[in-house]
Amino acid sequence: MADRIEARGSDDAGRVFLKVRMRARPEDGAANAATGLAAAEAPGAGKSAVRVVTGGKTRLKGLGIEGSPELAGVVEGWLADERSTD
Repeated sequence: MADRIEARGSDDAGRVFLKVRMRARPEDGAANAATGLAAAEAPGAGKSAVRVVTGGKTRLKGLGIEGSPELAGVVEGWLADERSTD
């Protein structure tokens, strides 16, 4: 199983999130790093463009993503499309 963004979801409060599947265990920040790297696979993103900004010790993470307008469109598409994020 490769690290990847798997699907879009929403919680009971209606907040939208992306489901990220990763191999890293939640030890010493490895899962946080893997989450950022999975998102950095998007067109126009790089490893340094994505960082975990909230939820460092929880399953639900907030990501900070810096990049081009094209990258913003990719991220908006992930959040708007309930079918798939691939």
